[in-house]
Amino acid sequence: MRRIDPYIVAILGTVALASLLPARGLWVPVFGNATTVAIGLLFFLYGIRLSPREALAGIKHWRLHGIVFASTFVLFPLLGLALRVLAPGVISPDLYIGLLYVCCLPSTVQSSIAFTSIARGNVSAAICSASFSNLVGIVLTPLLVGALLTTNGGGFSAGAVGDIMLQLLLPFVLGQLTRRWLTGFVTRHKAVLGLVDRGSVLLVVYTAFSEGVVAGIWGQLSVTSLLVLVGVNAALLALVLAVTWFGPKLLGFSREDRITIMFCGSKKSLASGLPMASVLFAGQSVGLIVLPLMLFHQIQLMVCAWLAQRFARTPAPGPEPALVA
Repeated sequence: MRRIDPYIVAILGTVALASLLPARGLWVPVFGNATTVAIGLLFFLYGIRLSPREALAGIKHWRLHGIVFASTFVLFPLLGLALRVLAPGVISPDLYIGLLYVCCLPSTVQSSIAFTSIARGNVSAAICSASFSNLVGIVLTPLLVGALLTTNGGGFSAGAVGDIMLQLLLPFVLGQLTRRWLTGFVTRHKAVLGLVDRGSVLLVVYTAFSEGVVAGIWGQLSVTSLLVLVGVNAALLALVLAVTWFGPKLLGFSREDRITIMFCGSKKSLASGLPMASVLFAGQSVGLIVLPLMLFHQIQLMVCAWLAQRFARTPAPGPEPALVA
């Protein structure tokens, strides 16, 4: 049986802590300011780590990257718009905003590449696609959120664009500009800075859910609503997995490239999504809005880990495993 990721346990523990001991009173601005600094540091480190040369190294696979890009920033948002029929009858407006937000996020980097490697896919193409998705997502995700939520009655504020520029894009650009001098330092202290990465996300989770708990988030969400949300997330992931696996087959892609397309084109980044949400949806019920993302992230990890192992056990060019048992 696969061991549960300690990071997922830490996130769930942080949600529990925020539910029992939320930040109140004088602690609210303290955690708010700490979260702002942590988000800036997180994206500064992203800027140092992401090599533009590495992100463009796989340009010869432009068809593959185009399909991954279309799945991440076209197919997913269209499916998010289709989910509008569920609100407010099946899911609340805040949860729908959260689902639509999930659909606008870039792909993950580490897990997309890791699962592609385990499944014996095209790892170099995965590195390029996942990195490019995150580079573009810093700009494209806020624009998509603004456009889709404006047309669907959401609460996205145009002023959030300035906050994105200041809190996310500016630190990222500074990281890119200083990476030639700081890459060695970041590489030597990878383990410690990894704790900074994860600690930043945990701080965002605690702050967001503290606000939600104080505002009565759990009183607004029944067990039935939570189970429905899990089901919607699972159905969304299953549909995209099917499209990104069988679609490229019709286009003549090799098994290795199809594995890369499926794993890179079906993932959504929690590490980028949580910090962005705290900026984009400032003043709103962020806890409810990010709940679909947290559930989707855990579902995608479990499902994709299972799929990667199935592909790994199937020797190429033998029969391909089905997406369902």
